[in-house]
Order: sequence, then structure tokens, then C-alpha cells
Amino acid sequence: MPQVGILMGSDSDLATMSKAAKILEQFGVEFEMHVISAHRMPDVFYDYAQTAEERGLKVIIAGAGGAAHLPGMCAAMFPLPVIGVPISTKSVGGVDSLYSIVQMPSGIPVATVAIDGAANAALLAIRMLAISDESLLEKLKAYAKTMKQGVQEKSETLQRIGYEEYLKRMQKK
Repeated sequence: MPQVGILMGSDSDLATMSKAAKILEQFGVEFEMHVISAHRMPDVFYDYAQTAEERGLKVIIAGAGGAAHLPGMCAAMFPLPVIGVPISTKSVGGVDSLYSIVQMPSGIPVATVAIDGAANAALLAIRMLAISDESLLEKLKAYAKTMKQGVQEKSETLQRIGYEEYLKRMQKK
């Protein structure tokens, strides 16, 4: 049964929101993913948000660009955590989305990550779930250890081959 819902207002957001899906899959967290526009299909959105808790969802990750009402509207109807992912826009680079999501009225909290920060949204959702799931907590600790080792290996390579060769190798990737 899915614990996390991933929503996006448009299929053009899928490239960004798929990063959340990949992280959740990596941690073995079941999720569902939908394209639901709060503006173009309010009846479908309303039904989704109103029934999310009874369907077993514990967290909703909602990505939206522009006016970006999807995360806030989810938070208005879903009593558990909502994480907003501001999506880049062509006009102002996603700052409009960020402001729209982060400036919620008192009483309607939405955790907000960086513009296009869907991977961090998934990690935040996993941390929330790990409060009551010891196995997820252990996976998070292992993930942090792996990240640390990766950076240490990069530093050792940099020290061994020097910055110019390191940059050449990076450019080839």
C-alpha cells in the first residue's frame, strides 16, 4: 500500500518529479504518482486530497510551477505532511513557484524544498516516515554513510591526480 503520494499539476513536471520516485524506490517506499491539476480538474483534485489519508498515504509530495496552488491546496485538505516542490518556469526560473508554495497562510503548513528539489522532497518524506519505522531509519543512516564515502573518494582522487586532471575527467562525463 502506498505511503507517499507524488502529485504534479502537469506532465511537463514529470522529469523533475521522477527524481522523487527514484529515491523512494531506492529506499523501498511504496508510492503512487498522478498528474492532477488543482485548476483544471478541481473535482478530481478534491476527491484525491480528501481520500488520501483513508487510502493510507502518510505524506504527499506535490510539485507545481507558476501559481503553484497544488501543494497548498493539498495541505488545506490532507491532515498529514505535504512537501511542496517548486518547479522551474521559463518566465522567472521557478521563483514564482517557490514564493507561491512557501508563502502559505498561518495554519496551512507546507514543507518546501528548493526549486526542482524533488529528490530532497523524497528524502524528507522518508525522514518523516522513519520517525516510526526503524528499518527506514537504518537505510537513511546507510545512505548518509555512502554519500560521505563518495565525497571522501572524490577528495582522495583530487589529491592524487591534481585539479587540472580532475577537471578534464569531469568534462568527459
